[in-house]
Amino acid sequence: MANVLNSETESTTLNTELETPALESATEQETPSPESTSAAQPTEVAEIAAQDADTTHEPAADAEHGAESAEDFSAALEAFEREQAAEAAAVEAYGDKIVTGTVVKQTEKHLVVDVGLKSEGLVPLEQVVDHTGAVKFQPGETIDVVIEREEPEGGYLVSFEKAQRLRVWDSIEKAATDKVPVKGIVVSRVKGGLTVDIGMKAFLPGSQLEIRPVRNLDGYLGQEIEVRVIKLNKKRGNVVVSRKELLEEERDEKRSMTMEHLAEDGVLTGTVKNLTDYGAFVDLGGIDGLLHITDMSWGRLTHPRDLVNVGDEIQVKVLKFDRDKQRVSLGFKQLTPDPWLDATERYPVGAHVRGRVLSVTDYGAFVELEQGIEGLVHLSEMTWSKRLKHPSKIVKPGDEVDTVVLAVNPADRRISLGMKQLLENPWENLSDRYPSGTIVEGRVRNLTDFGAFIEIEDGIDGLVHVSNLSWTKRVKHPSEVVKKGEKVKAVVLGVEPQNRRLSLGIKQLQPDVWETFFATHRVGDVVHGKVLRTAQFGAFVEIAEGVEGLCHVSEAVSDDGVPAKMEQGEEHEFKIIKINVEEKKVGLSMRSNAQEASRAQVEHYKESAHKAPVSSSTTTLGDLINWKSERD
Repeated sequence: MANVLNSETESTTLNTELETPALESATEQETPSPESTSAAQPTEVAEIAAQDADTTHEPAADAEHGAESAEDFSAALEAFEREQAAEAAAVEAYGDKIVTGTVVKQTEKHLVVDVGLKSEGLVPLEQVVDHTGAVKFQPGETIDVVIEREEPEGGYLVSFEKAQRLRVWDSIEKAATDKVPVKGIVVSRVKGGLTVDIGMKAFLPGSQLEIRPVRNLDGYLGQEIEVRVIKLNKKRGNVVVSRKELLEEERDEKRSMTMEHLAEDGVLTGTVKNLTDYGAFVDLGGIDGLLHITDMSWGRLTHPRDLVNVGDEIQVKVLKFDRDKQRVSLGFKQLTPDPWLDATERYPVGAHVRGRVLSVTDYGAFVELEQGIEGLVHLSEMTWSKRLKHPSKIVKPGDEVDTVVLAVNPADRRISLGMKQLLENPWENLSDRYPSGTIVEGRVRNLTDFGAFIEIEDGIDGLVHVSNLSWTKRVKHPSEVVKKGEKVKAVVLGVEPQNRRLSLGIKQLQPDVWETFFATHRVGDVVHGKVLRTAQFGAFVEIAEGVEGLCHVSEAVSDDGVPAKMEQGEEHEFKIIKINVEEKKVGLSMRSNAQEASRAQVEHYKESAHKAPVSSSTTTLGDLINWKSERD
């Protein structure tokens, strides 16, 4: 190499040749102290090159000086190479040894550490952060690392995790062999599980976290837990741990103790482990029991969380225990007396009680009088008014209401309650306010096939039966006379407060045509009528406005004695042969009328004969026959 350098001194300038990358990097190093006995640092080579570039000599001197400079450069280069080799040897010598360094600063990806080499060590940040992402070491603090390699871009890659593994590996290996639990902190979530710091980072599979599957692994971040080392790989530095094994052993131990004391009707203390729609699972100590929602409270629960929460410690009673299947049914309400046992004494009929509305249905509202005791206020018992269509118009869940006990049935666990009983009953003095014959006015609220309901005041409806709508019309439906919502007048026909009935009439506002007819007609009177409709048994005949009579087929005979066929719309003379005032019926006859006419004619003939001259002979039978023939 010296020969090469000597030949290079023949160039016009040495300074240009010295501008090599190796020398440039050498100029960045600090100059060692004169007392140093170590090999020359690269900065010495740079100083020599600088001196040669700044000095001018005579040609002979230049040649001499060039030889000296070449020798100095050769020595510097050799020193530099020795340093590089020593540096590499030092890194290799460290191997798996732990080095203590000082934190210099933090960059975006690394923690810069002074490890005593010419360049700093770089620790990846992910190795020195906690579960929150905060760096655990600050500038000026010491840190143990293992030097791994020199990075091409400068500096040395060092490992904090490897140092941790080396430091704790023996103890972890012993814990794995002896199956001794170790404590660790959950620092991060990774694919398939969690990372736990047990002095070094270990992998905790999600399936090994709890006895039952866990959905939310993030909830364990930052927690200190006990785990067991179940797998080691020293070559790769991998550690796998399990928490489930420890929990199962603890559960089995508790279960054995619990099974010794578990018996039906026994009272135990347990911890609520899980909630479902149908109940709660309670950990009794290594064995779970089901506390069904129906056995939680004597009252109504919409969900178990209304009474207990996960983690609550509660006392329960063992209702059933299957030792073979290890199934336990628990009860909570059974620890207190059934409130229905003395419900009759505590809630006598007629008592005024206050409660909270639990729910509202189409037919009423359920009111809680105390925990486990509910009563029903039926829709019909909420108000005296019949217009209430739904209980929600009066009450809603959560309302505090005053009620009256109407009936108690402990066997069926039922109490009937009323609200309207606390209000004035408008039917009690209705007879005094609306005696029969009183004319009232109201609005038609509803129409049915049998009549019309008229509201005369709030909560008071009267019925106008279809038969009381008109004297003269045969009404088939109330809509023929009145319309819904129409305001009408009516006459009070009768009041039944006990049955909450009020009978009204509209036709009674007009004179009764039947009374008028009966007052002016008697049996035997001949009346003129019009056939309204016919039937197999006879014909209905209108003999006055609004008054009908019936002419039976047996009475429908013409003047010559031949049965008459009456058609609708025909008009005839009829004789009244029957009257029923109570039932408002009139019997008619055409036969009687025809016979009466014949007798009248015969009497008229006889009367004329008596008045005839003496020369006329006495009327004979032949005369009568001839008269009859002429008449026909």
